[in-house]
Amino acid sequence: GMWAHTMPCQDYQDLIDRGWRRSGKYVYKPTMNQTCCPQYTIKCAALQFHPSRSQKKVIKKVAKLLANPPTGSRAGELGGPDSGEPSVVEDVPDKQPSQVDLPKVTSGDPQVSSGDPQVSSGDPQVTSGDPQVSSDQGGVKESGEASGEHEKPATSNKIPRAGEGPDPAKPPCKKAKLLRKQRRQEKEALRQASESLPLRKKEKKEDAQKSLEDFLKEEALSRLEMRLVRSEPKSEEFRRTRKESYEVYKKYQVAVHKDEPDKCTEKQWTRFLVDSPLQEEHKPGSPACGNGSFHQQYWLDGKLIAVGVLDVLPNCVSSVYLYYDPDYHYLSLGTYSALREIALTRQLHETAPSLVFYYMGFYIHTCPKMKYKGNYDPSFLLCPESYSWVAVETCRPKLDASNYARLEQPGKEDENGNIDVDRVLVLYEHQLMPYAIYRAITGGTDVEDVRLYAMLAGRTCAERIILFRN
Repeated sequence: GMWAHTMPCQDYQDLIDRGWRRSGKYVYKPTMNQTCCPQYTIKCAALQFHPSRSQKKVIKKVAKLLANPPTGSRAGELGGPDSGEPSVVEDVPDKQPSQVDLPKVTSGDPQVSSGDPQVSSGDPQVTSGDPQVSSDQGGVKESGEASGEHEKPATSNKIPRAGEGPDPAKPPCKKAKLLRKQRRQEKEALRQASESLPLRKKEKKEDAQKSLEDFLKEEALSRLEMRLVRSEPKSEEFRRTRKESYEVYKKYQVAVHKDEPDKCTEKQWTRFLVDSPLQEEHKPGSPACGNGSFHQQYWLDGKLIAVGVLDVLPNCVSSVYLYYDPDYHYLSLGTYSALREIALTRQLHETAPSLVFYYMGFYIHTCPKMKYKGNYDPSFLLCPESYSWVAVETCRPKLDASNYARLEQPGKEDENGNIDVDRVLVLYEHQLMPYAIYRAITGGTDVEDVRLYAMLAGRTCAERIILFRN
């Protein structure tokens, strides 16, 4: 890797097309054939992108949750989406009256007389002890013994003894009737479903014809305001929201990546996600915002909930990092932000015709958290040997067989790999010179290091980027 003090956007575009990435002002390239988990640069053809079924569901889910936020101040509370706790619902099986466990009446008040079954005055109560049935005056009579005495009211308060069947004074069980009603309701539901099937097919067909922008026009999504603010050089809007952005970052790192709070300093955040070597550029053919480094902010009802760190380059929007408030994890902001950044790429293309790709950083085939990037179709991986782009579908069988693989077909060579080390530009003692002159002055003891740099950067960048030597 190397520290980049300042860099035109076209130079960085050429570097990432050879597998380089930046972290702050540090620009680096993985050693693909030596690492256990090779990192392949991945890009999506934004103009040809159409959201998959699962990606459409994410957009609809965000719209639904914005329209009806989950209960609770934090995500997942009180049965909210993505809650880690199951709902507590007791499944109570149907029981016949003879199977129901009933409390026994105590020998105190109220007592039931041997004559007319009248309940004594006062509300019946069950004691907290172990109640027993009263033995006074015969207790509670069975229905057969009572038939010769006074006629009992239809709404008798008699309690059947356990195991002796339902109370004959009560109306018959309605379970069969309820089952018949349930069957009728199921038939009606099937009928309505069959009638609505053509409508559902029509809705699916309309969904298939919708563009990404059509899905993002959901009224509820308008609550989530998007702001693109320049981070380097720092715009006035960035300075005004700097503190809020840092606090979201710190909260995210501690909750999601388990970083120590004292390690997540504002200085560390600045070096990692604010500082950038890219120059602000406003050239013909560039978007209205210009080229350079930006933060795309997500505001919900006046609160900053997420930030996407982006580079807007001559041919692409390059995603650097995303952090969000963990309280809003239920919004699936990782997937949603990627869809928003693809939409931003398409929007910027309207005034910048050459800006047609969305770069998602590195694809790692063996890592599920990085492998999902291949689901944004059509996507392409950078071959680590020919530095040409190959469709993800073509690469997958090779990567299944080996973590590191040449993705391009045999015979295609690196068109930018023919290096003449003497033509590498060098800054030495405040003077700009080709490496040939520098080597004549110093003896050229670092020739192999410079040759390796030139091979990794490519001929175009090696002859244009100034390499500092002391």
